[in-house]
Amino acid sequence: MTKTWTLEEIAQRVGATLRGEGDHVIDGLAPLTRAQANQLSFLANSLYLPALTTTHAGAVLLRPEDAAGFQGRALIVGNPYAAYAQVSHYFDRTPKGETGIHPQACVSASSQIDPTASVAAFVTVADGAVIGPGSVIEAGAFVGARVQIGKDCRIRANAVVHHDCVLGDRVTIHSGAVIGDDGFGFAPSEGRWNKIAQIGRVILHDDVDIGSGTTVDRGALDDTLIHEGVIIDNLVHIGHNVEIGAHTAIAGCCGISGSTKLGAHCVLAGGVGLVGHIEVCDNVQITGMSMITKSITKPGSYSSGMAFERTENWRKSAVRVRGLDEMARRLRELETIVKQLTSPQ
Repeated sequence: MTKTWTLEEIAQRVGATLRGEGDHVIDGLAPLTRAQANQLSFLANSLYLPALTTTHAGAVLLRPEDAAGFQGRALIVGNPYAAYAQVSHYFDRTPKGETGIHPQACVSASSQIDPTASVAAFVTVADGAVIGPGSVIEAGAFVGARVQIGKDCRIRANAVVHHDCVLGDRVTIHSGAVIGDDGFGFAPSEGRWNKIAQIGRVILHDDVDIGSGTTVDRGALDDTLIHEGVIIDNLVHIGHNVEIGAHTAIAGCCGISGSTKLGAHCVLAGGVGLVGHIEVCDNVQITGMSMITKSITKPGSYSSGMAFERTENWRKSAVRVRGLDEMARRLRELETIVKQLTSPQ
């Protein structure tokens, strides 16, 4: 059963100034357009200001400047979105998992599982694995040999963590993600590809979140490293020996080739690609579908590719692009002629 909260309790927990009845009861969250009297909503984007005038929410998390024109109950706070993120956990209905090892789990006798951890049905825990306090391993997940999992981690159903990988505390691996599979390492010889054994590990530091269907390859020699607080969306590929700096965010369908180093506090929008063996400094933002082919040494926003347009216009632009070399040659010829005509005799 979902716990209920009074507005006064919520205000105290998020450090908000309460305007309205503190004993009003909230039992859920909803958008401004759908919220009812028993639900809390928030406004973090000025585009949704019109919805504030018609909302039926029991209360709204608001910035001080937005609260001035709102007549309803309000929790006034500097960063409503961050406050909403905190409150969302009060109403999270994700099953917590029962403490202990389910009788239908396959657990090696040489593994070490903390008594407060939860191991669900059809989980496999291989030889020498260590699972820390409060961690939850959901149904069908695989934890390989000698894997180390810290405290309060969550390995969602059917996720895979291969041998020797190391997870810090509060790491989440979502369903279908694969941590520590082989990197794409092959040596060409006499017309054939010879596989290179991938003997490094994957190390995920504290508070890393890995999305569904994402793959993080183990290192070839050294380790693949993902530092504290990194968040990675669904369907992302991280190649072998990549290093990702703390608190970087990577959106869905990105691909990072092997031995690339991505700095801290970076943001990669959807579909970004990074070639291998380059470095991207801290505090870089890369817009969607961009292809980064060399190192970035200055913080800021970077883009590549062409914005969309109507197909007939795009085709005309594509024809012009194919003619750029010829246009550049003709322009150089014209510049030479102009210089000859204007230079003193």
